[in-house]
Amino acid sequence: MRPPLLLAAFLLMPASLAPAGEPLTAAPAYGGPLGAVEGAAPDATAGVADAAAPSWQWPLSPRPRVLRDFDPPPKPWLSGHRGVDLGAAFDGAHVTSPAAGTVSFAGVVVDRPVITIDHGNGLRSSFEPVASTLAAGSVVAAGQPVGTARPGHCPAAPCVHWGVRRGDDYVNPLQFVMDLRPSILLPLEAPP
Repeated sequence: MRPPLLLAAFLLMPASLAPAGEPLTAAPAYGGPLGAVEGAAPDATAGVADAAAPSWQWPLSPRPRVLRDFDPPPKPWLSGHRGVDLGAAFDGAHVTSPAAGTVSFAGVVVDRPVITIDHGNGLRSSFEPVASTLAAGSVVAAGQPVGTARPGHCPAAPCVHWGVRRGDDYVNPLQFVMDLRPSILLPLEAPP
């Protein structure tokens, strides 16, 4: 087999065929688009289905600009940005549930209104600063308004901070609304 074809075959090899105990290196090792989680060893299969087929909706309309990307710290106890800041059209914009779920928290944390939605399968979304009239236990549908954006998070523009946790680990929320898989260019087949 020619070297470029061997490389292409390796890049397309399913994770289940990779050597045991060796993570694939095609994805970032920490909280990247394939769903690696904070503080955990990279897992080549974590979140692959999520990244390959985003199935959630954007929590703001129109589709927001990402003002600040997901930038988790190298250690769980250090400071970092464990979510994304999304530009809202205006303060008071409706924030909607990106997927069906149940409100697990609605209240104030320190000095900001926060709402958290449990989507099942260990996934929870949190939004701040978002004022809501919903109470813990409220069932919400995908796309249902869950609150309104309040000022105070981004200094220069209206925005909402969106964080997603899988279990106790923060993951990149954008993997649920965008296909973040890296592009892989394969060599053209040489003519026979």
